[in-house]
Amino acid sequence: MSLPNLETFKNNPYGTETAIDDVLENFEFLDDWEERYSYIIDLGKSLPEFPESEKIEANYVHGCQSQVWLIHMQDPADGKIYLMIDSDAIIVKGLAAVVLCILNAKTASEITNTDVEAIFEQMDLIRHISPTRGNGLRSMIELVKSIASQQ
Repeated sequence: MSLPNLETFKNNPYGTETAIDDVLENFEFLDDWEERYSYIIDLGKSLPEFPESEKIEANYVHGCQSQVWLIHMQDPADGKIYLMIDSDAIIVKGLAAVVLCILNAKTASEITNTDVEAIFEQMDLIRHISPTRGNGLRSMIELVKSIASQQ
């Protein structure tokens, strides 16, 4: 698979069809963290295919316990930034899907002005993942915000 074109990025349902409000709503109906973990893992299983050719150092997210790659493309028509993320760990893929639900298909200012930590707090997420996974999650967020601040 070669580098995706803008339409491939736009076809990613996370952040468009599935927004963070949907995730938060589903979290409310799940009784415990075992069910929430399963839900997060299921989100990760539905991530769009990430091109193997883009699993390179330039796209590597540093600070994650697992291997994580992130690529982006900006739509010149409306300025929205579209993201693709992949990981070799199933729970991290799920966490990446949550990140996409929050930040994908947003403008640079929407991304930089989004209080992701407040959303994680609302989900009670950071308390229920390991410190190293929490650091990796923050590394993903920092990279996306850095990309947005450069646009």
